[in-house]
Amino acid sequence: MSGRVLVVDDSKVIRQLIRVNLELEGFEVVTAADGAECLEIVERVRPDVITLDVVMPRLDGLRTAERLRAGERTRDIPLAIVSACTQAELEGERVRAAGADAFLAKPFEPVELVRTVRGLAGARADRCRGAQTPARPPVRADRAV
Repeated sequence: MSGRVLVVDDSKVIRQLIRVNLELEGFEVVTAADGAECLEIVERVRPDVITLDVVMPRLDGLRTAERLRAGERTRDIPLAIVSACTQAELEGERVRAAGADAFLAKPFEPVELVRTVRGLAGARADRCRGAQTPARPPVRADRAV
C-alpha cells in the first residue's frame, strides 16, 4: 500500500531525508518549504497524508493544520506532526486541537516514520473504500495524538 505524501518542512535536509525514506517504500512524495506553500499546492497535489514540521517561517505547522482541518476538501487528509519540539512542549491539547493524527519527534527513526505514514495512508484508503473505521484512528498508542 502506498500513496502520495506532502512533506512540509523548512529544512531542505529534512525534506530530502523524509522523501528518500518514503520513496524507498513506494510512496510518491511532494514537498513544500512552509505552511503557506503547503496551502498553495495541497488541492492540486491531493495527498493521502501530510507531514508537517511545527516551527516554519510564514505559517507554522499547527496553524497550517488548523487551516487544513477548516477546508472542505482538506479536512479529512491525515496529518502527522514531525517536530524537534516535544509533544509536551507543544502542549498536547494544542496539537490535538489543530487536528493532528500522529506526532513524531525529531530525530525520528526512518522505520517509525514509514510505519506512521503507512498507517495513516491505510486508514484513509479504508475510509475511501467505505470500510467502517474511526474517523481518525491512532497510528500507535504511544505516538497518536
